[in-house]
Amino acid sequence: MTAPETAPHTPRTPAPDGAPADHGAARQRLLADPGLAGVRRRAALARLTDHWLTGLLADAAAAVRSPSAAGERPAPVGVALVAVGGYGRGELSPRSDLDVLLLHDGTTWGGGISSLAEQLWYPVWDSGVALDHSVRDLAAAREVAADDLKAQLGLLDARHVAGDPSLTAALRSAVLADWRAGAARRLPELQEMCRERAERHGELSFLLEPDLKEARGGLRDLVALDAVAASWLADAPRDGLGEAAQRLADVRDALHLVTGRATERLSLQEQDQVAARLGLLDADTLLRQVYRSARTVAYASDVTWREVGRVLRSRSRRGRRTPRLAFPFSGTGRTSGAVARGAVERRPLAEGVVEQDGEAVLAQAARPLQDPVLPLRAAAAAAQAGIAVAHATVRRLAAESRPLPVPWPDEARDRLVALLGAGAACLPVWEALEAEGLVTRLMPDWERVRCRPQRNAVHRWTVDRHLVETAVRAAALTRRVARPDLLLVAALLHDIGKGWPGDHSEAGEVIARDLAVRMGFDADDVEVLALLVRHHLLLVDTATRRDPDDPATVEAVTKVVGSPQNLELLHALTEADALATGPAAWSAWRASLVNDLVGRAAALLAGGPPPAPPAAEPGAEEERLAVEAGRTGGPVLSVRAQLHRPEEEAGGPAGEPLGVELALAVPDRPGLLGTVAGVLALHRLTVRAASVRELDPVGAGPVLLLSWTVAAEYGDLPEAARLRADVRRALDGGLDVARRLAERDAAAPRRRGAPAPPPRVTVAPGGSSVSATVIEVRAQDAPGLLHRIGRALEDTGVRVRTARISTLGANAVDAFYVTDAEGRPLDGARAAGVAAAVQRALA
Repeated sequence: MTAPETAPHTPRTPAPDGAPADHGAARQRLLADPGLAGVRRRAALARLTDHWLTGLLADAAAAVRSPSAAGERPAPVGVALVAVGGYGRGELSPRSDLDVLLLHDGTTWGGGISSLAEQLWYPVWDSGVALDHSVRDLAAAREVAADDLKAQLGLLDARHVAGDPSLTAALRSAVLADWRAGAARRLPELQEMCRERAERHGELSFLLEPDLKEARGGLRDLVALDAVAASWLADAPRDGLGEAAQRLADVRDALHLVTGRATERLSLQEQDQVAARLGLLDADTLLRQVYRSARTVAYASDVTWREVGRVLRSRSRRGRRTPRLAFPFSGTGRTSGAVARGAVERRPLAEGVVEQDGEAVLAQAARPLQDPVLPLRAAAAAAQAGIAVAHATVRRLAAESRPLPVPWPDEARDRLVALLGAGAACLPVWEALEAEGLVTRLMPDWERVRCRPQRNAVHRWTVDRHLVETAVRAAALTRRVARPDLLLVAALLHDIGKGWPGDHSEAGEVIARDLAVRMGFDADDVEVLALLVRHHLLLVDTATRRDPDDPATVEAVTKVVGSPQNLELLHALTEADALATGPAAWSAWRASLVNDLVGRAAALLAGGPPPAPPAAEPGAEEERLAVEAGRTGGPVLSVRAQLHRPEEEAGGPAGEPLGVELALAVPDRPGLLGTVAGVLALHRLTVRAASVRELDPVGAGPVLLLSWTVAAEYGDLPEAARLRADVRRALDGGLDVARRLAERDAAAPRRRGAPAPPPRVTVAPGGSSVSATVIEVRAQDAPGLLHRIGRALEDTGVRVRTARISTLGANAVDAFYVTDAEGRPLDGARAAGVAAAVQRALA
């Protein structure tokens, strides 16, 4: 809303009783009152503001009518002050704007209305309270509402504050009548507005730093639901909706008080303080409550918009207003007389389940009390048909169905697999089951992961949604495995141990074993599911952190998986898990590493020979580089062709580049690995893998061959000549790599939010390699990290044979295969000393 043109400000006469003048102090006392919180505080703040504005309007009217009559405050006529939007609903948070309309009759004040508005607005501005205001007569207000959907939504909440109440009553009646008359046009527009907002701000239920107002499932959606109800076309399911709205508003209040700002974003750095102000245990407890509330709102929105669509389609088909039928919200499956005469078609989907008006409902003969498999049967039928289960049907199933016997009947297990196998169509059906408590009834352990946040930037979803998303991804991979049922159930359960103490894979194995027995799997299948859950990270961890050319690497994998069938299941689960995690967790490069490891393991399980170690003799290209480096005494660089994988192998778009291979031959000298890594970082090259090998060409001294697989951080790769020149300068001392990296780091934007956890450097357990010691580094990724690690390792006197580099979001997970000067693995004491030295360098 915009302010009218104003004349020069005339000082306002102080009001008697001190109400306007003391408003700021009274407001501060109210906000500091420990006995007021939540709904009571918001209502009290609205009342206080009403009282303040009432006095201001009276003062303004008196000043404009008779500036000399100080202290006289006759009741204003021909004008009304109307609260709209959140203020109209009485939902004033500590830092909320005041959204008000000065409504006039168009005749009483004439040209003096601008002076009245000026006298009214200036004291509010002077107080520092944010004000969103407008001045209109009834006709103008209706005209603006007809052109601007947001303005119309605000006027739906119009509430009288001061002045002539008949004007406010006329406005409310007119706006509501206009809204209902134009609902067929306005509601699709409102739905599209909600959809676009969700695309911009994401889903409140899954964001680590959510916008409480704008994200899907937030406070804006509650306003939209009230607007739909005001149209009389549909209404939201109200169970739990009021509590969800109150919880979100309470969190926003606490956020305003903690930050002192009118912010709606629940940032990481404020979450602990907000939780403490609300009396909650910690930030995770806060987020879980926010997520649960947001899911209630989002589910109510889905149900409501489907109902709106049904009503509007019915109107369009019949060309007249159709009375709302009882059956969509009764869940009985019975129809009114109009429906019985053929108005709505019912198509069988499964035993006791039919499709009606685009939703799955119960057949007339269905008896949930006598059929405990019916909830899963209805859910699977709906998902396979690509439709939702009617809200009333889900509620009836939750109210009347008996728990499944333990172990489950075969049909129940098959229907669960069919539900998960429907892919993306499973999601809305699963959300409906979860909203009514049916998922927790089927799997009691689900409650512990429900709405559980994952404080890792790599993860897009909460734990429970990630599990379902993994099953959705796995549904596309079922043709690759002999037992798709085990793949889908393992996908649903692989992170079920999160939220329990200790390693989530170990805890998950115990839970998965119990759930598999509960579901009726036989003993062999139970063991397979337990293995998949326990080792769901085995392939990606091994592929990215271990040397595939080391025989111990592949033998360790085959020892765990035990059979080709288990390997193919674990391979598909690994891919589904990573794809469902987020873009940073899976790429063509990681897919190629996993595929290579799986191929080697499959060959060994099929009875083939163990993988052979790398050939001792250098290839022709390596020999050429070594001879040239020995002859010239300087670095010799070779840039090899880009690597590609077809889509079905790489798990990404066809032809996606996996990286560029750089081979660098340099006469041996101290600090080589760290120096070259620093040069690559200066050229903004991301290192994906590295290896070091010593060659001794005839007639030259020892030459080190460094093989790197790199990708450009952004843009194109640097020219080979520039890269080679910078390597030469760095090795000769003409380029201070450490200083340049420090300067770039100092110029980078500072990291906001919670501080990163400290780096952790460990020695991998014995057996990780037969020919080297593996030093593992987990740290916050940063420019030059590999440079610092390389320098630290070389300072300890060890030799780096191979490096496995992996970056997951902001986290680096690297492994370095090191030996002593004679090429032997390190003893325990020295290995621990090397790890400690690297830890100190990174700290």
